[in-house]
Amino acid sequence: MTSNAPFAGSPFLSLHLLETLVAVLPVRDENGSPKSIVYGGAERHMITSQARRRAERVHARGRANAGVGALAGHSTGLRTREWALITARALASEHGWDQDEAVRTARAVIEATGLKFGDPAKKTVANLTKVLLFAPSDAGALIAAHIAEQEEQIRTWTAGYLAAQTAGAVKAKRGARKAADAAGAESEAADGGADTKSLPALPPATRAAVLTALAPRDAIDIALYGRFLAEIADSPNVDGAVQSSHAFTVHEAEQVDDFYAAADDAKLDRKKNALDFLDAADDSGAGMTGYQSLISGTFYRHAVLDRVRLRNNLRAAGMSEQAAEEASVAAEAEFVNAFVDAFPEAKKNSTASTGSLPALVLAFEGERPYNYAGAFQKPIDENPEDKGGDGPAGPAAVKRLLAHHVFVGSRRADIGAGRVLTYDPQIDGLLKELDALGATPVTSIEELTA
Repeated sequence: MTSNAPFAGSPFLSLHLLETLVAVLPVRDENGSPKSIVYGGAERHMITSQARRRAERVHARGRANAGVGALAGHSTGLRTREWALITARALASEHGWDQDEAVRTARAVIEATGLKFGDPAKKTVANLTKVLLFAPSDAGALIAAHIAEQEEQIRTWTAGYLAAQTAGAVKAKRGARKAADAAGAESEAADGGADTKSLPALPPATRAAVLTALAPRDAIDIALYGRFLAEIADSPNVDGAVQSSHAFTVHEAEQVDDFYAAADDAKLDRKKNALDFLDAADDSGAGMTGYQSLISGTFYRHAVLDRVRLRNNLRAAGMSEQAAEEASVAAEAEFVNAFVDAFPEAKKNSTASTGSLPALVLAFEGERPYNYAGAFQKPIDENPEDKGGDGPAGPAAVKRLLAHHVFVGSRRADIGAGRVLTYDPQIDGLLKELDALGATPVTSIEELTA
């Protein structure tokens, strides 16, 4: 029997971070250009929260799967469209099924549960669900184990399901030709299937097994970041415990369009060994040229952990109160680690962006979230101070952020003692000079959580 006692500590952990990036492109739009927003009357570079959240989630999952960090040994999730293929691989490798039959069966079972798949006429998407599904990473193995256990019944059902689906698809195409203007006829044909009402229902025990496998269960990252699955009404959605803001530059954006020329090694080798200038001239010129956009700047980003929501999510997934408490403490530690260390991997090899370390991390507890983006509504002016500017953006942003925190903290009694961490020796010296930090300097990520 579990109790409903309220969470004893501060319900929200707020995290604020300043980092300076040089000549990078962590995210880009459909045209390959950096993303930006207008704030305080000035354009700012932006790193979207989606890119940040995925980087943090994958970072934590990778450490957990490697047996590293606070979540070592805990279950994590996988967000993919390939659950039918993953299930089929488990059927083939662990239960001895023929691969083609395994794929057909896995797709039919998952489709009959309620998920739509791509056009069967297109091999690239035929066995992929139309939506990404975030589920525990062992879901495919569990579905495969049930199929193998109920092998005879499911093989019989699958044969009937596929036969009815084929017959329905033929009928739908004929109907589309006869009444092209009938509502929905063409879309049914495009999906390659019959009306689902004409298909044999999945055996109840199998449907229950699939729903159980795909349920959030004890996957810590689903409890942290949440999931939304509209296709299956009786598969639970999860309201995540982590809120993330878009990161933006604390100063006006400046973009560089970098011209590059890629060398053709074979051409240059011939030119190097040419016997006369005519041969050398034939091999002149670059192998390929183009432009890439790069951005630099000091970014502010923010995230908050709802500790109550995290515990409720884990309890709702079936954990005992004690297990949920222990898992929540571990999840908080790993979330803070990922917030500090993880970075989107776009252009990582050509810009070494993932090696960046924050200039400042500020952490504190409260009765509600606190976003300090307002501290940078007026963009920092990087002109020298003797010319009326704020000086370099990094130190100026640290001063402004901490001053903002002290000011807000003096008016909000629920804000707990803050902690600050820096990896910049210049900022470390600055922190020692400031009289009223409103926070205690720490030297490790672990000390950022109370």
